[in-house]
Order: sequence, then structure tokens, then C-alpha cells
Amino acid sequence: MTTTTPSTAVANDIPAYTVDEPAHQIFGLSMAMAEAFLLKGEAIGNDRARVRMPYQKQYTNSRGDMHGGAIATLLDVGLSCAARAHDPSRYGVITVDLTIHYIAPGSGDVVCTAICEKRGRSLSFVRGELHDDAGNLLGLATGTFKLVDKQKI
Repeated sequence: MTTTTPSTAVANDIPAYTVDEPAHQIFGLSMAMAEAFLLKGEAIGNDRARVRMPYQKQYTNSRGDMHGGAIATLLDVGLSCAARAHDPSRYGVITVDLTIHYIAPGSGDVVCTAICEKRGRSLSFVRGELHDDAGNLLGLATGTFKLVDKQKI
């Protein structure tokens, strides 16, 4: 298994998120999925975001590794947070496209680190990486997200 740290372009300069949010919120946006998967926003800003999903037995496959569907949920949420990282209190997002490359299984906490590469008036293009706490690269993803003003949600 390859051990790496998040690429420099993705990992650098993400301000830590120190707000103690209720379980149903992630970076100020109410999301029942965040509560269901115990997702925790760790850092957001500078077009980047980091989101953690703790290991939960109910979201594992027959081998005891985190299920691909649970991993997809983390990547969708993590990348969407990077899409709105420039103004997280103003925007929600709608996933337009999400491509995932699974590289290795995860059997513990999993962390998504993502960067918004390009943001237009309504669409954002984001890429992200998935690592375990040991720094093992578990997956890569790219996504396109539509920004939606939270007042219209």
C-alpha cells in the first residue's frame, strides 16, 4: 500500500475549523447525511476543505473495510465543501458529476482533503484525495458542483 501525505496543492493552507458544530451540520450547513455518517469538518478556506469520517462498523463491507458507498458519501461531501470554501456561510451545492478512483481499502478513520481548481459563476470544479490516519492513499476523486445560494435552499 502506498503511504503518502495529501499532495501539496491540496493540503497546504487550509485554515482549521474550530467551530463546535452540532452533529447535523458541516461548515455551517445543516445536512442530515453528515449526522448519519458522523462527518466532521476539520478545515475550510483558501478554496480547500478537509472532512473526516470515523470508522463505523455499520458502514463496512464483508471484509470489514469501509464500504465504497460510504467512501463515496465522504468524497461527495468533502469535495462539495471545497466548492463552497470561498464563502461557506453563503452557499450550498448540488453535485453535477462525481468520479471516484478507489485505490486501497480503508479499515479505520478516513479523511478527504479537497481543492476547488476552478470556480465559475455557478459551477465549481474540484479534486480530492482520500487518506487514512497513517497517510495511506485510499482514493482520488474529481467533481463538478453547482453553487446554490443558501437563502434559496
